[in-house]
Amino acid sequence: MEIRIGIDLGGTKIEAAALNPSGALIHRQRVATPQGDYRATVQAISTLIETLERINDTPGLSVGIGTPGALSPKTGRVINANSVCLIGQPLDRDLEKALGRSVRLANDADCFALSEAIDGAAAGAETVFGVILGTGVGGGLVVQGRLVSGPNGIAGEWGHNPMPWPTAEELPGPACYCGKRGCVETFLSGPGLAADHLRVWGEEVTPRGLVQQSEAGAVQAEATLRQYEARLARALAGVINLLDPHVVVLGGGLSNLERLYGRVPEMWGRHVFSDRVETRLVKAKYGDSSGVRGAAWLWGRGESVEEGT
Repeated sequence: MEIRIGIDLGGTKIEAAALNPSGALIHRQRVATPQGDYRATVQAISTLIETLERINDTPGLSVGIGTPGALSPKTGRVINANSVCLIGQPLDRDLEKALGRSVRLANDADCFALSEAIDGAAAGAETVFGVILGTGVGGGLVVQGRLVSGPNGIAGEWGHNPMPWPTAEELPGPACYCGKRGCVETFLSGPGLAADHLRVWGEEVTPRGLVQQSEAGAVQAEATLRQYEARLARALAGVINLLDPHVVVLGGGLSNLERLYGRVPEMWGRHVFSDRVETRLVKAKYGDSSGVRGAAWLWGRGESVEEGT
């Protein structure tokens, strides 16, 4: 039985899941992420894997890891991670040493995109762009069922491009942690949405609160959400112009805003360089589970795991 293990390494929790060959979830385990302790994080991941293998009475299973940030193709060490204890560490090599076998590691947004492209909301689509709209804004690209990482390991990182076709009011844009201003992430993340409402209306409201206020008829909240939709349409139009994906899949907390799936496609055609837009905008099938599922799918069907020395 070809069982595969996926790990979703988050800032507050580490989730491990075992999938059967059809992609059905067999077992799931979660532990708190050791805060600021890299060695303890490696040990926690190793223990989770060993636990799932013991439950399934099958040692040496394939292991995929979804992590914040990515591995630098130049150094083989973690870069761009918001969990700072990971930065500069050879996470895949340390896990391979601990487990005695090869592992595969990818950005968590890449794992999300892969999960939804393999057997999720975009199953069967030739080209899939996966979008995370949460605390940050991430993305991943899957073509013909294969994850595209690129020579720099940053394919799909649309969140750190400038907002397309900015208005005068949007320039120079909010400051981003990456050191630039006006990144897509500063407008379209959850904190970015809340910050925009505060700037315009002087009111501190969470994204969920904005939705509730809008549904109750609050004009200011509705205006903020409409602005968000227009910006998302512009940002995704830029992606469509560049990649022309068959499907765009939304994940993260803001993907639960159902109105996006009708309103955004109504607007993005104004910016797409074509006379029609056939790209579909869909909500993730597996929600928060997509990351761990996609990590498991980093190993294709029938691939063998190389043992370490």
